[in-house]
Amino acid sequence: MSKPYQMIIADDHAMFIDGVKSILTHEPDIEVVLTASNGAQVLKYLQINGGEAIDLIITDINMPDMDGVALNKAVKEMFPNIKTLVVSMLEDADTIKNLTEANVNGYISKNSEKQELLTAIRTILEGNPYFSNRIKQVVMNAMFEAKTAPKITLTSREEEVIKLIAQEYTTQEIADALFLSKHTIESYRKSLISKLNVRNLAGLTRYAIENKLID
Repeated sequence: MSKPYQMIIADDHAMFIDGVKSILTHEPDIEVVLTASNGAQVLKYLQINGGEAIDLIITDINMPDMDGVALNKAVKEMFPNIKTLVVSMLEDADTIKNLTEANVNGYISKNSEKQELLTAIRTILEGNPYFSNRIKQVVMNAMFEAKTAPKITLTSREEEVIKLIAQEYTTQEIADALFLSKHTIESYRKSLISKLNVRNLAGLTRYAIENKLID
């Protein structure tokens, strides 16, 4: 018999780890060599032992210390030959996009049946990606909404204000820089929050970064 596939499971819920281990117990060519409650433990293990022997990491998203997104990114940068499968209740399009851009090999829901988990594992071990139909639908819906959403355009003055907000200028400093009153800048700030459908200044900063209004 050839050497079994070496796997790691990372999840902060012991019941989930026990469930996956129980399923894999019946797979003679798969061996779970480590279980961890967060990504930091996995990364430490790989750094100490080297990642050459590990074939697949199954990971959740929400974990303390280092979540699944950060773990996948670190693994792909440091040990690109290791394959990764996310198994999570989280079905957020932005998170899925971040993971796929960081070369995750698969993503299924924790609500998936036992057989789909095994199918995902086998598909990935054979060198092919696996994303459940539900995850594919979430991505497709997000793409459709992005295409149909009205494009928001900012005036040159609004862009100037949001750039300075993102650079952590105070209201008075922005007013001085643009030769406007403090009251006018406060009005711009409230208008931008409403126009961009964000909740606070952090949301405005995120918008500025995502739309490359600042370096």
